[in-house]
Amino acid sequence: MPLNDDQSSDSDSSRLSESTASSSDSEYSRQSFNSDSSSKPSSPASASPPKVITFDELMAAAKNLTDLTLAHEIAVNANFCIKHEDFPQNSFAGTVKQIVHKAFWDHLESELNEDPPEYEHAIKLFEEIKEILLSFLTPGANRIQNQICEVLDTDLIRQQAEHNAVDIHGLANYIINTMGKLCAPIRDNDIKQLKATDNIVELLRQIFHVLDLMKVDMANYTIQNLRPYLQRNLVDYERTKFQEILEETPSALDLTTEWIKESIEDELSSISDESSSSPGADSSSKRIISPTLVLNNGYLKLLQWDYRKTIPETLLTDEVRLQELREKLNQLKIIACVCLITNNMVGAAIVDVPDFADQLKRISVPLLEGMNKKTFDLKEALNAIGVQVCSKVNRSLTERGLPMLTEETQSNLMGQIAHIVEENNPVSSLIDKRIQFFMRSLLALPNFQKCMPTMPGGLSVIQTEMEFVGSQYASIVNFNKQVYGPFYANILRKLLFPDTPMGKAETETPTS
Repeated sequence: MPLNDDQSSDSDSSRLSESTASSSDSEYSRQSFNSDSSSKPSSPASASPPKVITFDELMAAAKNLTDLTLAHEIAVNANFCIKHEDFPQNSFAGTVKQIVHKAFWDHLESELNEDPPEYEHAIKLFEEIKEILLSFLTPGANRIQNQICEVLDTDLIRQQAEHNAVDIHGLANYIINTMGKLCAPIRDNDIKQLKATDNIVELLRQIFHVLDLMKVDMANYTIQNLRPYLQRNLVDYERTKFQEILEETPSALDLTTEWIKESIEDELSSISDESSSSPGADSSSKRIISPTLVLNNGYLKLLQWDYRKTIPETLLTDEVRLQELREKLNQLKIIACVCLITNNMVGAAIVDVPDFADQLKRISVPLLEGMNKKTFDLKEALNAIGVQVCSKVNRSLTERGLPMLTEETQSNLMGQIAHIVEENNPVSSLIDKRIQFFMRSLLALPNFQKCMPTMPGGLSVIQTEMEFVGSQYASIVNFNKQVYGPFYANILRKLLFPDTPMGKAETETPTS
């Protein structure tokens, strides 16, 4: 049973997914898997008894989830990178680390100051540095590899130490010069600072610090090179990884099943309401539910999701992005409400002022910054916006030689803006329905990247932002359909069509 049995638009709605699913590199190609692979007895919707999961299986599933999440983040987030972070100096962990490191370097300094010097700990450091430098080399760099192994030969250095003939500064200078050849340009200044350091212990300490930075640079370079491959193969890779997770933990689709089931129940309730108002309506409502509509409505619920609850498993990799979109839409809704209320109450006074709605938006945005934080006081922010809006309107009226708003009008305007936060506020509910309508229309488009649905009334002031958020949202949804379509089809088939013979249905793979 295809997911898009009633809307052919979904078959080509995911340009991002289609482009990432193709690969021109045959050695990296992965075998796609169809509905059969996602409809094994491990599905929670099956009648199989619960499987006892061992610790090793649980850890294997956790590793697969980590791999899946990391690969997804690298592919879809162009700004994803590894950052070098340390413990805050004033933290307990930072203090402990500082004490331990100081003890180590002080001990090394005391050994090197002995007569004759004790080199054993220094030799171990050189051995570790050699391994790090070798890890930076690309395959085929045989000359520099042989040189590093020859110069930092710990057996030879130990023999020299026995005769007190170790040129420790010479070894350090060689390491610095080699680091200068291997490092990214951003580390050139760090290399210069190393060359200017005379104290050998401080020099070795700083060498390890710069090597840590170079490890991060190398990891980010690897990520940058890996990203195009992941983008070409991400659909198959994520689907394969999730199938492995499902085989290890059969309950890995429980939340997703519940999410889809709730969406079906919402649709049944909606159809029931329509049937009660239309006597001639078909009573077999469950049979006429569109799987695509059910799924799209489920995606829409994510824009109002309480993210203190666990999100469906198939959307975990995009949880942060979806939460950010929800928070952005909440802010845009407030802005649209402020503009609509202002226009309804004092529209005649500002009708001749060009871009006045944009001016109201510029007033509201900074005052709503951080509105989704727990410490944010939305009522206080709305009161401040109301005062600013009245001031802006009065200033505009004064500049045109018109009388200012009366005290009563100002009080009513500020009061209505302050009441936006109240539950079931009519203006807020109206704007929210129009935002939902826009997003629903967006998911039904055959290609959202070429055209956007008509912006509903009252949202023109936030049109640019809405289209940007909508584009990000549609990309997430369409890619998610590409990856998890077979799993969704299996769940929908069992929930909507439990009497359908499984043999034929499992051979069909949804295209959306």
